[in-house]
Amino acid sequence: MPIKSYIVLPYDGEKETLVKSLKSIAGCEVAEATNEEIILLVTDTQNEEEEELLKEKINGVKSLKFMSMVSGYSPENITSSTS
Repeated sequence: MPIKSYIVLPYDGEKETLVKSLKSIAGCEVAEATNEEIILLVTDTQNEEEEELLKEKINGVKSLKFMSMVSGYSPENITSSTS
């Protein structure tokens, strides 16, 4: 279950359109900055294959100007330690 977060920027004047588009995509959670044109996007998918399909959908959004991953988490990449 990969969970990733991104900083997302819209083209000028397209913030609301971008937010609406991202919110309509399954697996996406959106949070908006109130004083800037910055959007935080968090994605949650079942596997890397699903994540790739989701990224293709996101990259197809016309109002998307820039997207940069901030962090990513995948359970299979985490090892637990026991004391």
